[in-house]
Amino acid sequence: MSTPHVLDVDYVRSQFPALKSGFIYADNAGGSQITQSAIDRIVDYLSNTNVQLGADYSVSVQSTTRVDSGPEEARKLFNADDKAEIVFGSSSTANMENLARGLEDTIEAGDEFIITGEHEANGGPWKKLAARRGGVVKYWHSSPTNPNNPYSLSLKVEELLPLITAKTRIVAFTATSNLLGSVVPVQEITKAVRAEAAKKGAKNVQVSIDCVAYAPHRRMDVKAWDIDFCVFSFYKVYAPHISALYVRAPALATSVSSIVHHFLRASGAYKLQPGGPGYETVYGTTAAIPYLLSLTPAADLDATFAAIAAHETKLVTRLLGFLTEPKQSERGVRVVGIEEPSNTRLPTVSFVVVGERPMRTKEIVKVFDERGGVGIRWGHFYAYTLSQQLAPPVDPEEGVVRVSLVHYNTIEEVEKIISILEEILV
Repeated sequence: MSTPHVLDVDYVRSQFPALKSGFIYADNAGGSQITQSAIDRIVDYLSNTNVQLGADYSVSVQSTTRVDSGPEEARKLFNADDKAEIVFGSSSTANMENLARGLEDTIEAGDEFIITGEHEANGGPWKKLAARRGGVVKYWHSSPTNPNNPYSLSLKVEELLPLITAKTRIVAFTATSNLLGSVVPVQEITKAVRAEAAKKGAKNVQVSIDCVAYAPHRRMDVKAWDIDFCVFSFYKVYAPHISALYVRAPALATSVSSIVHHFLRASGAYKLQPGGPGYETVYGTTAAIPYLLSLTPAADLDATFAAIAAHETKLVTRLLGFLTEPKQSERGVRVVGIEEPSNTRLPTVSFVVVGERPMRTKEIVKVFDERGGVGIRWGHFYAYTLSQQLAPPVDPEEGVVRVSLVHYNTIEEVEKIISILEEILV
């Protein structure tokens, strides 16, 4: 295997105007910064082609072409077959709600939905759909990997398979939890799910993957994963605030009903797009792939994400190394998620401080806020169900402390974060 290209972090940082301030953005799982090239496209669209789509006059034709280029670029990121399988929405939550509405006619009383407790975007719509149609919700819960740390949670396929029955209809899980930060082996799990479902006589199991916390760090591949639905947010992949949803063509043809105006002849994923998306933001997303391809000489997405992974592994190794030092463990610091750094451990790191001298998460973050210059966050991060499952329990409203880094962060920034934590954890 060839050595990944070394990321030119100075070049990377030069592409993001917000980074010139020197502020350390360490809440990237909540939303990354945006490249100058994406900003330029938004400004260009609004300045020169800000008209309604579909008309015959020249500016509308140009505008339509620009907006139509968005699904094609998203298709490449998903590695989907056809841009007709892609729909844009204001957020991943909105996209998944629309998908659930589109599937409503195919859901019967007693159908079972297996979901995880992570980001509610890929859980809430299925819970509400089950409630509307008389379905049954089952939870695939995370469980500890380290007996010395009850917060060292991860999803285990052997705990999923017993939940599958002949009535299983939807299996929905994350490629990466925005709380736990470890990469879930989607292809392996989906293969096991389909084999178990076939053995138990389930007729139409569809798999839905939340890639919101995964897409900024690793390459998506909906074909290799053999999944039916996938969603991610471009505003976490260095682009504007908008989301893309993949729906596999057979599902569009056989399972999804149109939720658009009754007089429109909707086909493909357009069935799930009631009203137009933000046109300028769709066009702004077309800057994402050119930026990513500029990061390696190969101008190849696989090479780019390999380089990103190598750099981010260095970041998370340093941060996890500090948080798991014996003195931090004695102080009561517990990493939420897998503690060991690796290529499958993303630099989204959550922790709590428990024991004889516990610390409230908001008080830890308050020190950073008062010091200034660094942005981290506390909370449940919309993984409310997972937060409730933490044991010993934490207040789910207060949740965890989360430091979420991406490839434009530096080791020097990690050291700054660690130096503040060292002063707090005395």
